[in-house]
Amino acid sequence: MDLVGTQRGVPVRLLAGEGHHQVVVERALEARCSVWIATANLKEMLIRGPGGSYRSVLEHFDRMAGRGVDLRILHGALPSRAFRASFDRFERLVQGGLELRLCPRVHLKAVVVDGELLYLGSANWTGAGLGAKSSARRNFELGLVTSDPLLLDQVQAIYDQIWRGQECAGCGRRDLCEAPLDL
Repeated sequence: MDLVGTQRGVPVRLLAGEGHHQVVVERALEARCSVWIATANLKEMLIRGPGGSYRSVLEHFDRMAGRGVDLRILHGALPSRAFRASFDRFERLVQGGLELRLCPRVHLKAVVVDGELLYLGSANWTGAGLGAKSSARRNFELGLVTSDPLLLDQVQAIYDQIWRGQECAGCGRRDLCEAPLDL
């Protein structure tokens, strides 16, 4: 999967710090159809709720799954223990409401919401990357957000190619992969 896209003018917004949470996470939680996430690290992520209380993003995903939103996370390493414990509390997510696919080569960080919003950047789907951690504890991250149809199509095609295991047959790390996606 090699690609060098055509250079062209594309409207983008630069995000740093709290901007990631405000633009990416909040928009993901408003999704009507789908949220596709690619992240190297997958950890429990708490987000601020009404009244300043903190709740797991998985609680929100559980409600979204109940509305039929397609939720996918492509990740590069085993999820953290805290993520797994939280995930296991939501029967709807466990039964397929949130699909998880592990590929040890995944290092990209992307979020696609409803096929309309695309985030590409350095932030993993973690509290320190996109979550509600304070500015003194949050990672220094940069990212771009766009609604450009061509970029959305290209990123979704690459994501789907990995998701369906089309890269597995020629993978030079297949011997290290416990569950290749093409099986």
